Amino acid sequence: MEKVTLDVQGMSCEHCVRAIKGSVGELAGVSKVDVHLSEGKVDVEFNPNEVTLEKVKETIEDQGYEVA
Repeated sequence: MEKVTLDVQGMSCEHCVRAIKGSVGELAGVSKVDVHLSEGKVDVEFNPNEVTLEKVKETIEDQGYEVA
């Protein structure tokens, strides 16, 4: 398993948290998603043999947020 913390801009409410947790959490290979709204951070634990970091970032960006 690989763990990363991403800087995500544009999150402002509980809806943002649910949108990111739901979409990223549905990716095959993702085992854990923690969204820290006040810090603008998203922690993701995933299996790099099943999903790439780029796919995780793309999924967040597809929800309308910017990954720094």
